[in-house]
Amino acid sequence: MEEKKVNLNLDPAIAGGSYANLAIISHSRSEFTLDFASTLPGMPGPRINNRIVMTPEHAKRLLNALAENVSRYESHFGQIRLDEGQGNTFNLGDLIQGGGTRS
Repeated sequence: MEEKKVNLNLDPAIAGGSYANLAIISHSRSEFTLDFASTLPGMPGPRINNRIVMTPEHAKRLLNALAENVSRYESHFGQIRLDEGQGNTFNLGDLIQGGGTRS
């Protein structure tokens, strides 16, 4: 099988990235929307600084790629521990309905 090579261009304006400690995920039949935000002490509330919209197929590819990379990370650096109640990923529908469920 021939190896595919992709040339990626990174715009200097976004090369520094942006910090996010909160993700809000919503979806329709045709797309997933991921809003990345940061919430910091002394700030009035979370500020969304990036929005990514993708097809369900690409969302599943992202899920698989994240799972693979977390597994590689943990095999090299050790298990990532999650404190109970410290999750910062929300389903937008839960927030609108007032449930605020974290997953």
